[in-house]
Amino acid sequence: MAFDSLSDKLQNVFKKLRNKGTLTEADVKVALKEVKMALLEADVNFKVVKQFISTVQERAVGQDVMTSLTPGQMVIKIVNEEMVSLMGSETTEISFKPSNEITVIMMCGLQGAGKTTTTAKLAGKFKQKGKKPLLVACDVYRPAAIDQLKVNGEKQGVEVFSMGTGHKPVDIAKAAIEHASKNGFNVCILDTAGRLHVDEDMMQELVDIKANVDVHQTILVVDSMTGQDAVNVADTFNSKLDIDGVILTKLDGDTRGGAALSVRAVTGKPILYVGMGEKLSDLEQFYPDRMASRILGMGDILTLIDKAQEQIDEEKAKEMEQKLRKAEFDFNDFYEQIQQMKKMGGISSMLSMLPGMSSQLKGVEIDDDAFKPFEAIINSMTKEERSNPSLLNPSRKKRIANGAGVDISEVNRIVKQFEQSKKMMKQMSGMMSGKAGKRGRFKMPFGF
Repeated sequence: MAFDSLSDKLQNVFKKLRNKGTLTEADVKVALKEVKMALLEADVNFKVVKQFISTVQERAVGQDVMTSLTPGQMVIKIVNEEMVSLMGSETTEISFKPSNEITVIMMCGLQGAGKTTTTAKLAGKFKQKGKKPLLVACDVYRPAAIDQLKVNGEKQGVEVFSMGTGHKPVDIAKAAIEHASKNGFNVCILDTAGRLHVDEDMMQELVDIKANVDVHQTILVVDSMTGQDAVNVADTFNSKLDIDGVILTKLDGDTRGGAALSVRAVTGKPILYVGMGEKLSDLEQFYPDRMASRILGMGDILTLIDKAQEQIDEEKAKEMEQKLRKAEFDFNDFYEQIQQMKKMGGISSMLSMLPGMSSQLKGVEIDDDAFKPFEAIINSMTKEERSNPSLLNPSRKKRIANGAGVDISEVNRIVKQFEQSKKMMKQMSGMMSGKAGKRGRFKMPFGF
């Protein structure tokens, strides 16, 4: 994931600070010099780094820090607070017009940044919030973009308005708003054309749309993997169009993460969402405090809980809890839990959000495809066998193995693992219910 290298370097610096009983001003300067190098290597804007280090140093060598019982921890706390401030302090939501007025959102960005996919992802988010969005295909230069928007719109259950490639984008936008008004849509999301680089024609087209259509929000989509270039692109678009916010894509990839730490400081405009994968559900609200926590290796439990709450039905969770207590769950439940975990991003994604896990998992390969044999074996069972695992005698196991295309030893291993999980989760459910008390419980998929 993004920030892994930066996170590792910062954690090494902090480890040295924690190990010192007392800190001198020289200790702080040495540590911040290492922090500075780590940020620059992560492709954070030079001016942003310079200001960040200056602010942290000014606070870190103050009397309250140097004379505290845990000066190392105090410096880390200051770095965390300043990093949150750098990325915007507060979470910014995309704003909508009041009542049922049509909110027009114009999406813009360079070709290859993932704009069309992000546009569809955003429509899905709005639909979850109770809005009725209309996707509008304004990219008249790339027929594949229109087709892509239609395919993704269908997957999200969102209508796509298109007039093909024979009309001007501004005319398509006007017609789409008229269509939205007549058909009860309250959000129009314009997917405009991207270019391989910023050019005058591209900018003029976007300026024309804003001049002729009441665009409420202009959102820029940038590829975080382009590092400092992403920040330069954001700065250029903002100077020409006065954007309202940024969505960073591909933050799950092997990116140095500098864009996330620089965009707000350079443009003054907030990061609204971050793309964390290729699936249409892989779009996360941007929380500066949670992102700082991830970067500093402190995990991101709140986002993990948000994902769980989106995917786990409360009634099913209660039903599962009862089954766990009585050790009554079967292979149907086992299969359902695997599907829920996949919807939450898989094991590797979930573990990366737990405090301290990113450093512990360094170099460890976590294969989310490891569940495929489980699924194939369960799919090869009859309804009766799924509901009653005790029916699985040797001849039945052999048939299941043949159906799943695996060796019978694999079936035996999974059945044994299932039984062990059953015992373990019965014990854990008892322990967790005692500890959770009145605070409520966060229910995770069992057995993992």
